Amino acid sequence: MIPIRAFWCVGIIAVAVGLSTGCGSTARGPYSPNATAEQRNIPEGERLFQKAMTIIEKDGVETEKLLNEALTADLYHGPAHNNLGVLLLKKGKLYEAANEFTWAGKLLSGHPDPRVNLAMALEQGGKSQDAIASCKTALEIQPGYLPAIQTAALIQAHNGIASDDQVANLSTIIERSSDPIWRDWAMKQRLAINMRETDHGSFHP
Repeated sequence: MIPIRAFWCVGIIAVAVGLSTGCGSTARGPYSPNATAEQRNIPEGERLFQKAMTIIEKDGVETEKLLNEALTADLYHGPAHNNLGVLLLKKGKLYEAANEFTWAGKLLSGHPDPRVNLAMALEQGGKSQDAIASCKTALEIQPGYLPAIQTAALIQAHNGIASDDQVANLSTIIERSSDPIWRDWAMKQRLAINMRETDHGSFHP
């Protein structure tokens, strides 16, 4: 089975100064609970974020500490929220991870990765339909974004969800993925669907 992989946000500077309904000016999490937009220290937040990025693949504990410090300095640093969410997701802290991805999605409104990552957290939490909806949101932001298509296809396969776009997702993976493991998986999934559809009197080419 192909594992679902979360995506880091690297080198994206958050510039938003507010959040829409659902996230106010107070933080929820291990960073400062009373930070406001007026108290932002954007340069310090970016400095701590970039420092975290230098060790993100080597020291998860220190990276998490630095990301929390970055968010204490600048609560509205979208990539820091996203990458903290990835670390929390890896630790199985689904609620906390989903909260960070939601923040990141609001702050990085033009970036699909926080939505794909949120889909992973939702799927692991048993909310497969919400997870697929999050993938679709990512695709609205960036049509044809392959990681979103792959994640949606995996969620559909893991949960036995049949949908109109399931075969289309698999076909896209077969046509566009450079990874032979992904292509082989998608071909097997599509063949299984075709066989089921043939048994019921219809067929997808």
